[in-house]
Amino acid sequence: MAEKVYLNSNSLGALSLRSMAERREFERLWNEMGASAWYEIWLAKLDEVRAGFGRTIGAGPDTIALMPSVSGGLAAVSAAIAAQPEAGKRRKVVLTELDFPTVGHLFLSQQASGMEVVIVPSPDGIHVPLEDIAAAVDEHTALLATSHVFFTSGTVQNVPELARIAHQAGAFILLDAYQSNGQLAVDVGRLGVDFLLGGALKWLCGGPGLAYLYVSSDVSIEPATLSWFGVENQFGFDIRGATPRKDARRFELGTPATGAAYTAAGGLSLVLEAGIEAIEARNRVLSEDIRGRLSDAGYALHQTADAANRSALVLIEHPDAPGAVRGLAERGVIVDHRGSLLRFSPHFYNTLEDNERALEALLAFDA
Repeated sequence: MAEKVYLNSNSLGALSLRSMAERREFERLWNEMGASAWYEIWLAKLDEVRAGFGRTIGAGPDTIALMPSVSGGLAAVSAAIAAQPEAGKRRKVVLTELDFPTVGHLFLSQQASGMEVVIVPSPDGIHVPLEDIAAAVDEHTALLATSHVFFTSGTVQNVPELARIAHQAGAFILLDAYQSNGQLAVDVGRLGVDFLLGGALKWLCGGPGLAYLYVSSDVSIEPATLSWFGVENQFGFDIRGATPRKDARRFELGTPATGAAYTAAGGLSLVLEAGIEAIEARNRVLSEDIRGRLSDAGYALHQTADAANRSALVLIEHPDAPGAVRGLAERGVIVDHRGSLLRFSPHFYNTLEDNERALEALLAFDA
């Protein structure tokens, strides 16, 4: 995609030559070795990817379970919490209206079984006050599930305070980090969350088909569903040997998508080689630059007033956001939209010249 300006990493990270090479290697091994590639090579690649995901959040590989999607991870956590002895007293899940819809969809689908879902509103479509979340979390709450970065405003939440709110009420906290993982330096220990979900698709530049679930070593609950990748001695092939693994892999839901893991490994290697702290600093320069250009050109930014809580998602109000996405694509600039908001998401491989071209394309479309 060298001929295009790609400013859409929060929807899909750009495809790298390294990921393409990794995918070809997977196909070569499959073709030449068949099933023997599992034991000799592919299982080690899955371990490599677990470790890579862990490094992006400052966690060890034993805290990482591979997942097919965020929805799969949410379902695994939800079922495990619902199976706890005190689940009858704690039937409430607290979300916010700015969280990604899949989080709400998962829990709303369980209301028929007695789950209470509380969605805390936002006063401005940009943030959700901590005090409003705290007011919703009480002794009946089983889980606070919310985002690190809101996908339609780019606002970074105060996660350590959210964790304090949840734990003070005796609830678990699950963090959806899909919008932050790879663009922000995440220290999961400092955040203090019980569960965290991320994946290869966006800022980690690894494509669709593979996500992960972080499970804190302080969390001792067992999964409600076991798979053969989640049990001890999985290659003993004992149908009666349903002993969960001691680490986070007890939550894995079956054979991981190995081809997707190879693609993800390429993106992970680039991100880790560049260093996420350096990426965050680079992305701050790029995102503040494009904010300044858009503001100077008269566009209304949809963002928090606190610059310290902004991420690399840059959104503006636009009277025809879907049309603008198409118009910019015709001019070689790839962006995205959410409703009436036009979204730019520069990443470390972008340049200030990319920002300049993007603004020129937008002005040409709006002329």
